[in-house]
Amino acid sequence: MTSLNLAAAEEIVEAAHRRALTVGKAVSVAVVDAGGFPVAIRRADGARPLTPDIARAKAYTAAIMQRPGTMLRKWQESQPVFFAQLSQLPGAAWPIMATEGSVTIKKDGEIIGGLGIAGGTADEDQRIAEDVLQSLGYELEFAAWGVTGGPAGSGKDA
Repeated sequence: MTSLNLAAAEEIVEAAHRRALTVGKAVSVAVVDAGGFPVAIRRADGARPLTPDIARAKAYTAAIMQRPGTMLRKWQESQPVFFAQLSQLPGAAWPIMATEGSVTIKKDGEIIGGLGIAGGTADEDQRIAEDVLQSLGYELEFAAWGVTGGPAGSGKDA
């Protein structure tokens, strides 16, 4: 069983801040474990005050929903009332955010946490998250909801 420890979380945070600098953005980065519990959260100098909370909610979403925030968007659009109620459940610690910059951390086929980036544009937050996880050897492919087999659109069985 793979797990997300503090050293791995700090490596992700450092890499994300370095990547954000290359696009000229001051961002906040949050890494949570598979249960959505925070492992590391850091706000860069100059990042807006609310960005750590946004990053944490994005990371939480990616971990507990076990899919990147962008994969949740169609579900949110098709069932907005149900989706909005997810954040109101007694066990929900943070809002569920179907948005860019919310990426599930997956290693060796196992979901081990979530990464949230906040402070750039939606596209910048997403690109930073994906670039960092890919550069560190994490997996970015996820099967579509309710579908057995390989990643969405791959035509492969898992």
